[in-house]
Amino acid sequence: MLSLFNCVKPAIPFSLVLTQKTMARTKNPLLTGVKLGHGKIAPGFVLKTRKGKVFISKCPDMSNVVPSKLQLKSNSNFTTAIEYARSIINDPVKKAAYKIRRGMSVYHSAVKDYLESH
Repeated sequence: MLSLFNCVKPAIPFSLVLTQKTMARTKNPLLTGVKLGHGKIAPGFVLKTRKGKVFISKCPDMSNVVPSKLQLKSNSNFTTAIEYARSIINDPVKKAAYKIRRGMSVYHSAVKDYLESH
């Protein structure tokens, strides 16, 4: 896969800019375009948009975050919803008979139905 960094060399290396606690602001049109205004762009780097300006920063370290009981319950509920949707997708009879919501696939309809009922 061709990375944006193969064709664009930044004026300042990312490692130098990102050693500080602040984010590096970019005006590079390849990074600030409509489709690339935010999200992960390379291993360890993420684009963030704040007040219409695009910044490059390190990916957040979430390894020390302990989820709450409510978050764990919600994650478990979502996992069960995914299992339910996959069971419908894998069975051709259930998939053909499943009522699809407007503008959604069978999979997404099943996930939404499960989450709304539980």
